[in-house]
This record gives sequence, structure tokens and C-alpha cells, in this order.
Amino acid sequence: VVSTQSTGGHKILGMNTIQLYMKVPGSRTPGHQENNNMSALNLNIGPGDCEWFVVPQEYWGVFHEICERNKINYLTGSWWPLIEDLHKENIPFYRFFQRPEDLVWINAGAIHWVQAKGWCNNIAWNTGPMTHAQYVKAYERYEWNKLKAVKSIVPMNHLSWNLARYAKIYDGQLVAQIRHCLEGTLNTCKTIKEKLQKEGIEIQFHGREKDEWTHYCEICEVEVFNILFVENRKVHCENCARSSSKTLNGFVVLEEYKTEELESWLQNFKLVDGPPEANALEDYNVDISKLPPSLRYL
Repeated sequence: VVSTQSTGGHKILGMNTIQLYMKVPGSRTPGHQENNNMSALNLNIGPGDCEWFVVPQEYWGVFHEICERNKINYLTGSWWPLIEDLHKENIPFYRFFQRPEDLVWINAGAIHWVQAKGWCNNIAWNTGPMTHAQYVKAYERYEWNKLKAVKSIVPMNHLSWNLARYAKIYDGQLVAQIRHCLEGTLNTCKTIKEKLQKEGIEIQFHGREKDEWTHYCEICEVEVFNILFVENRKVHCENCARSSSKTLNGFVVLEEYKTEELESWLQNFKLVDGPPEANALEDYNVDISKLPPSLRYL
């Protein structure tokens, strides 16, 4: 599967790097969706079993309401749904055992919680299939995280520009959605630069090194793309920087990409001619009907 995670530009711990879970009987992974609604793979290498509960993504709002009623933070809190509550709220769910050597696929945005029925070890990793559905769900959660002051460890703006620069995309809907993001971030960068120039504040070109980590605001932890407001070697977004000093006194403003570079990448980012199924969600170069019983997917 071609993954958006492979174009992130650097390692994102727990996302495009493998995780290992060493579980004792009864240990639980509370209810959650993957970071930025990414998809996931989980392989049980045994010797015991794991019990899974999974709910389709479209029911996440109901879980959010239940958490709110119980004064639990849906995004950062620890919660374990009760079966009777699922029935009461008319929430459909999958419940199954993951035996040793079973591989579980978690679709984009699926809500899930897991408990170990025995001693077992699990290897898990995230992936972002190159599809319109995955990208939209990831970006929606990115924006929701901002509203809830929760850090998105997948830097969607940085990722989107890397997709435009390096990926070949055959899905017209996906290209249009990514272009919408690129145009928005480019306009934001231009607006910030125009404002700074009118105020007579110098913008220093800093550039960006290969595999350099994405920058996040020191205060609100939002992704900071291209225009960095730096104070004492700490990066801030414009809003937090101006909250500290309206005139940006004590701040150095750095630029990672020239406007002309961004405009060129946007202009050259186009739909690639290819087979219509190249980016289809249901196509992973595998005939699902021929998968072995041990490969379970949701």
C-alpha cells in the first residue's frame, strides 16, 4: 500500500515507526481513534489472544457525547465503553478474538478498544492509504484537534506539501482536496508576510534541512508551517507570539520556503494519468475474497 506516512519527511514515533505492546492477561487499551484518524495494522505474535471491540468511524460523535456526559475528555481521557451502553445508544460494533498470527486492519477513523485475554505481544504500525477518504478524515481530525487544543502528531500541512512535491496521485478527488489545503496554507503565508512587511519587521530566510522535524508552537502545540516566530530558540505560532508581544519585540521571524518555491510546487501538482483503480480504497493489489481466514479486516 502506498502510504501518505512515507512522505512525512521524518520519523513520527508511533506513526511511521513500529510499536511493540507486551501484554499481561487483563491489560487494556482504552477506547480511541488512531492519531489523525489514520489507519492501522496490528499483528499478534502470541502466545495468548486479544479481544477487540471496533465501531465504524461515523459513530465517533456519539462516543464524544457519552464522554462529555461522564466528564471525560474524548481525545485525551481514558474510557472503556460498556456493552449495555452501546446497545442503549444503538451503536453497532464488531467483537472478535485476535489469535496468534492474526493480523487486524483498522480502517481510517474506526473507534476501537482492546484487552488481552492471555500473555501476548503485539506489533502495530499506522499507515495512511493514498485515498481521498483517508485524507479527508485525517484533515478533519487535524482541525478538530486545533479547536480542542490537542497536538496533532501528524503535521498535515507539512505532509500535504510533501505529497504535492513527491507523490504521484491518480485520484482526482484526492488531488483537489490536497490542492485546497495547499492554497489555504500558501495564502496564509502570504498574508502573514504582507502584514510583517507593513510593520517593518524583518523576515530572515532560514531554509529547511533534509529530514528536519516539523515545528510546533511551544505554547498551543499547533503545527507551525513555513513562517516561524522564534524567541529564545523556541518556536511560536503567530497568534501566541503576538499574545506575548503585539509588536513581536524579542522575536526573530524565520522563513523556511520562498513564496516562489511554494507557488511552483502548487502549480506543478497535478493529477497523474493512470489506471482508475490506482488510488481506490478497495484496491490494495489483493483479492479480498482470497485472503486467508487469519487475516481479519474492518
